Amino acid sequence: MTVVVTRNVPDRIRGFLASSLLEVGPGVYTGARVTVAVRERIWGILEQWFPGTEGSIVMVWSDSQMPGGQSVRVLGTPPINLIEVDGIVLCRRQIDA
Repeated sequence: MTVVVTRNVPDRIRGFLASSLLEVGPGVYTGARVTVAVRERIWGILEQWFPGTEGSIVMVWSDSQMPGGQSVRVLGTPPINLIEVDGIVLCRRQIDA
C-alpha cells in the first residue's frame, strides 16, 4: 500500500496524483498495488514539480526491510515533524504554550 498526503500544493500536482492513484479524501491518495518502479516514477515527477511550492507532500509505503515496516519520504515542511525513535517513525507536533 502506498499513501501520498499533500498540503497546499498546486492543482497540477493534485491532478497528476489523481491520475495515478485513488484520491480517497482531499489531498490524500492511495494505491494498493503500486510497484517500486511506478512509485519511483511518481516521486521523481513530484520532486521535479515541487520547487517553488509552499506546501508539503508525504509519501508512505510498506517496506518490510525497514524497522516498523514502512518507509517515508517528505517534500516541503509538513505540519508535523517525522522522527525516528528506536527504528520506528513517529509524528511529533510542537505544542504552543
